[in-house]
Amino acid sequence: MGAAEVGSRLRSAANRVLKPPEEITKQAFKRLSLRSLFVYLGPSLIVSMAYMDPGNYGTDISSGASFAYDLLWTVWLANLMAMVLQYLSGKLGIATGKSLPELIKISLKTKRFTIPYWLAAEAAAAATDLAEYLGTVIALNLLFNIPLIYASILGALDVIILLALTSERFRIIEYFFMVFVSIISIGFLYQIVLIQPSISNIAYHSFAVTLNNDTILLVVGIVGATVMPHALFVHSWLTKNKLTTGSLEEKRRHRRLHVREVILTLTIASLVNVAILVSAAAAFYPTYSGVSTISQAYAILKPLYGPLAAAVFAITLLASGLASSTTGTLAGQSIMDGLLGTHVNKYLRRLVTRIVNVFPTTLAILIGLNPLSLLVYSQVILSLMIPLPMIPLIIYTRRKGLMGEFVNKNVTTILGILSAALIIALNIYLLITTL
Repeated sequence: MGAAEVGSRLRSAANRVLKPPEEITKQAFKRLSLRSLFVYLGPSLIVSMAYMDPGNYGTDISSGASFAYDLLWTVWLANLMAMVLQYLSGKLGIATGKSLPELIKISLKTKRFTIPYWLAAEAAAAATDLAEYLGTVIALNLLFNIPLIYASILGALDVIILLALTSERFRIIEYFFMVFVSIISIGFLYQIVLIQPSISNIAYHSFAVTLNNDTILLVVGIVGATVMPHALFVHSWLTKNKLTTGSLEEKRRHRRLHVREVILTLTIASLVNVAILVSAAAAFYPTYSGVSTISQAYAILKPLYGPLAAAVFAITLLASGLASSTTGTLAGQSIMDGLLGTHVNKYLRRLVTRIVNVFPTTLAILIGLNPLSLLVYSQVILSLMIPLPMIPLIIYTRRKGLMGEFVNKNVTTILGILSAALIIALNIYLLITTL
């Protein structure tokens, strides 16, 4: 081998070692495999259940039955805004190694401001858990014909399931979420094939905006059932817990995996939401346009499409209620730990949350009210409380000193601000038209 050839090989080796950081980053990005994504899969998967919870069932069914495909654009828009905001939340946890509640506590500094904020955040989590708990109660009633009064008590026992899940490695919870999401996705794929909604109407109303005094309540309800406060709080907590060394290289790799996971899991959630609404539109409108509850939808599906279709619908609802309750539990824990700086026993917290939700539901049943109608209104309350985590999230992720190289690009910040402005504008419109 000649001296020239040796020199050429040495230069080639040096170039490989001394490649600029951006080139190394590009090559590392290309090396991310499906296996890497599967190993990381968890944070966005858990959060995605907030976008397929029983609250979504209630608002999507009401929308499809009452206005056919007219509000389909809202589902797509809400899920696009959710992708932007959940990306910001997850990235915040990766970049800082702290959760959103922890950073808010640092900003508020004193208990004088922290405690009221914590109470408001917990109220949002409680409203979320109410919808999820009602979903489990409804599913037990539909599947096993258990009277609502008993189902409301049995539904509270999902705490036992959660205790069993959280007694082992956290990865086991993530595996269960993979099963829950698969059940819901396959169930609604079956419903779509069976009911056969109009493809042309789906395409048209995905872009045609319909907004008036009749639809505003459901529009805000869909947004509230999709872009949820507790999901924005907990995502940063889940991603920060994925860090092991906290090194810059690990953070870079996790951010790239985070982007892929957000797109994958929230796209699935979007498709499930669309499936619920278009199935309701095709099955109920206009003959059964008065359908406003999940139980009514189940009762109509059974004679129209057979017992199997109704059973599949109820099974997806049960999976949704159980999984979203777990997400709500983790969110409540992250809020309490982050804002109060104390680690409250998660078993005790879950028990207290369940007791709080059993009382109003049981009371509503005893006095003859339909607790199912609470689903839509609980989602509206959640939409009104979205600014609590949303505004700090956008502020933090645009701070170079806090985020370092993970700081938002201008276009990302603009998308976040536009999402926040639109959500707040819808809330204001709702208040003006209903007061």
